[in-house]
Amino acid sequence: MIPVAEPDLRGNELKYVTECVTTEWVSSLGKYVGAFEERMAEICGRRYAISVSNGTTALHLALVVLGIGPGDEVIVPTLTFVATANAASYNGATPVFADSEPGYWQIDPAQLEGLITERTKAIMPVDLYGHPADMGAILAIARAHNLYVIEDAAEAHGAMYRGKPCGSMGDMSCFSFYGNKVITTGEGGMILTDNEEWYERARMLRDHAMSPTERYYHPEIGFNYRMTNIQAALGLAQLERLDEFVAAKRRNAELYAKGLKGVPGITLAPEAEWAQNCYWMYSILVDEPYPLSRNELMAALRARGVDSRPFFRAIHTMPCHPRDIQLPVAEHLAATGINLPSSVKLTEEQIAYICQQIRELAKERAA
Repeated sequence: MIPVAEPDLRGNELKYVTECVTTEWVSSLGKYVGAFEERMAEICGRRYAISVSNGTTALHLALVVLGIGPGDEVIVPTLTFVATANAASYNGATPVFADSEPGYWQIDPAQLEGLITERTKAIMPVDLYGHPADMGAILAIARAHNLYVIEDAAEAHGAMYRGKPCGSMGDMSCFSFYGNKVITTGEGGMILTDNEEWYERARMLRDHAMSPTERYYHPEIGFNYRMTNIQAALGLAQLERLDEFVAAKRRNAELYAKGLKGVPGITLAPEAEWAQNCYWMYSILVDEPYPLSRNELMAALRARGVDSRPFFRAIHTMPCHPRDIQLPVAEHLAATGINLPSSVKLTEEQIAYICQQIRELAKERAA
């Protein structure tokens, strides 16, 4: 079975983790936590980075630091992993769902003005599947309405927007380092910002809100959102190979585009002229006149040794965040999208095989 994703741990990961174990610095104390944060901030052109336990806690903590809570609204894309919306709900805020832009599948900036109310406090764009959101347009709207922007760059390590790294824009930005991400620490996340006050507050809150000057004194309720030294050791070793990983992802995309070009009903992963997609996942749409439905194609590929994943469901259609609205672009993308195998370990022969199966399945059904 060709997997959808698998980490590449063939660099200094074992060396750094072994040092953590042999020196017994395995918890949230240890040199790798600070080194990982510093390197991540440097890569993203940010002043400060705060490592946390996962990408969801990064989003939640960012909202807490910005004072967003009950009665507030946060605009989010409906086509994203549910954690984006959940983070707002954890604080008692209301996620307000925006449709997708049909060309490159990200939150549609043209819809934002119509969603802003007197209760709106923030916009949380997502760099979905490794393609940047149109951050310039989003930031301009946010500034005009005095709103915060939290960039959910969980899937966009190494992606670029008009020459700027994803994660370098907005008031705060958040990353995930889950096992299938471009950079992994197994579980883990990061908040980045240029605001020193927010940085200091996030550092305090992630460690049970312990006073930085008086040990075991907690002036408010905080969280245990710390990253361990072992996780940070993995992350630092992974960052050493970020350029290599992005190059491999983009090579995969070129091979897929070449192998699937011209297949009727197959829409290839987009890349806007102002973007550099890191292709966290190589994603396609399966629509008429392709003779198999999205789900039928996934089942047929699996029978031939190729794993895949459907797109995220549109959040407003699920019981956890029900809304009586229609967001047709996102709903169509969610119903027709597939993530094909996207590991940096994929060989040219494996990608050729996957493309061949997609072509042959169309011919067999048509016959």
